[in-house]
Amino acid sequence: MTSGRVVLAATPIGNPDDASPRLLAALASADVVAAEDTRRLLGLCRRLGVTPTGRVLSFHEHNEGGRLAELLAVVRDGGTVLVVSDAGMPTVSDPGYGLVRAAAAEGLPVTVVPGPSAVLAALAVAGLPTDRFTFEGFLPRKPGERSRAVAELAGERRTMVFFEAPHRLAAALASLADGLGADRPAAVCRELTKTYEEVLRAPLAELAAWAAAEEVRGEIVVVVGGAQPAPPADVADLVTEVLVRADQGERLKDAVAVVAERAGVPKRALYEAALGRRRG
Repeated sequence: MTSGRVVLAATPIGNPDDASPRLLAALASADVVAAEDTRRLLGLCRRLGVTPTGRVLSFHEHNEGGRLAELLAVVRDGGTVLVVSDAGMPTVSDPGYGLVRAAAAEGLPVTVVPGPSAVLAALAVAGLPTDRFTFEGFLPRKPGERSRAVAELAGERRTMVFFEAPHRLAAALASLADGLGADRPAAVCRELTKTYEEVLRAPLAELAAWAAAEEVRGEIVVVVGGAQPAPPADVADLVTEVLVRADQGERLKDAVAVVAERAGVPKRALYEAALGRRRG
């Protein structure tokens, strides 16, 4: 059994003081450090006062596939490969997923050094429900594709977390307001943990107007409240609709099936209520 392993390590999302002692130890001891941007990683190491003793290799979306064989060979030979992204946890909208899958497929150990996460930090400060949430990453850049992606989320009941680039923020918020509703509660979290951290909480339409008027900069996370459940259907109105459809020639059972499915009510109960109204 190999003693090598892949280690996924979270790096600070802004404030270097958020680096954990385990991250510093991993940076100093790993045989290979696979970094999304080697210059940014070495700059972070200087600020943290740590010097990697192993090789530092670039590992990003454009070369991840080509690096897999090399990195897996290090682990098979008993070495430690440390994977770090520019900020936060690798594999979360960052490189690393392919390596984890490949290592797991071979039965090679994969472990984690937890730490800062822009997703969880934004979720925590947004002031929206946190019991259930979904991370949606970046919305598509093209307007049509973005609108379709938002439309698919219109009924999502969980709180949604998005990443967004500053120059696309206004367009993204406008699409969210159009597709989810102008009054849907949301928060724009900017420069989390940094000097100019800012959290704006408002309905989507207000945030879209703000972003359109401002020259927004920095790292952006958008948190949007989930869809609210529809109010319970009025059974009397549903029965009326069923009987109208039946009077127009539709079989009663077929009318009940259509109306019950749309309203989300039990077919049997609606059928019996319709029969009772007819007999009454």
